[in-house]
Amino acid sequence: MIDENFDDFFDESEQSDNPNEFLEDNNNGLYEHFRFDVDKGQGLLRIDKFLQSKIENASRSKIQAAADAGYIIANNAPVKSNYRVKPGDVIRVMLTYPPREIQIVPENIPLDIVYEDDSLVVVNKPAGMVVHPSYGHYTGTLINALAYRYSELPIFNGNDARPGLVHRIDKNTSGLLVVAKTEQAKEHIARQFFYHTSHRRYVALVWGDLRDDEGIIIGKIARNLRNRQIMDVFPEGSGIGKHAVTHYRVLERFGYATLAECRLETGRTHQIRIHMKFIGHPLFNDPEYGGCEIRCGTTFSKYSQFIENCFSLLPGQALHAKELGFDHPVTGERMMFNSELPENFATLIDRWRTYTNARNE
Repeated sequence: MIDENFDDFFDESEQSDNPNEFLEDNNNGLYEHFRFDVDKGQGLLRIDKFLQSKIENASRSKIQAAADAGYIIANNAPVKSNYRVKPGDVIRVMLTYPPREIQIVPENIPLDIVYEDDSLVVVNKPAGMVVHPSYGHYTGTLINALAYRYSELPIFNGNDARPGLVHRIDKNTSGLLVVAKTEQAKEHIARQFFYHTSHRRYVALVWGDLRDDEGIIIGKIARNLRNRQIMDVFPEGSGIGKHAVTHYRVLERFGYATLAECRLETGRTHQIRIHMKFIGHPLFNDPEYGGCEIRCGTTFSKYSQFIENCFSLLPGQALHAKELGFDHPVTGERMMFNSELPENFATLIDRWRTYTNARNE
């Protein structure tokens, strides 16, 4: 299973219309969706908290509802949400319908190919395109398009639900992405991303006037404890999250907003978005992290209309993956790529320049 959203398990739209699929299994008609063999070093922990830390997008209330319905199994017996997980336990999440397999359907979708050879392809992804199929996004993704374009390649004809992927950028983030064409290339490039020897530089428009011309943001990142669909920054001594470092440099100031360059030292989910929010400067028009509200500026209706017009230019956060660098998996040559801001992003910046200049006159 790939990227299952636990909240979707109680959505009838995810269930099959074919009654023949609901044949009785070994557990009174229930089907296994998740299984966890508890590590020997696991301390005693409520099962709802345990599963929330293990299942992406799992809300605690949904887990508790599943337990009340008898869908949470520990060592072949249903348990309540206050059951304490212990070392050696076998925990399973069972539901009344079989897991939905995510199949990659090749689709003839135009792509902006920046570079390609026998080992890899570098794509300039538009904002609004999801990188790979997942629950809620079965078609129209970058991988669907690549599976069509490279249908003859073995890597796109196997069982891998994310063929060739070594990194991702968010749906509403535009910019450069490298995809491997062979398993050897995938392993080689993935190792560079893991050891942080790759190069990634973004351009972001953030709310507010950054105090320093450049700086470093350090903060451990993990999923928000209340909302698993977003990330959060946790203190170093909390024991929660992964080490994350973002370097930023101011490119242009607009008073109420700042155009900044962000370089990733690490690559965590939503890293730039949550790190900038953490220091009080969420990305402009970022719906998940408070950037789609007026955070700075005046109360005049003319300004409010200006901001709404700016919001309408972008599908989401003002973030573009501008530079990408890595060593070629075969030749060892250092590859560097650069992409211009999309037209709508460039228009957004021009509007801020015009507004700022008019305000200063």
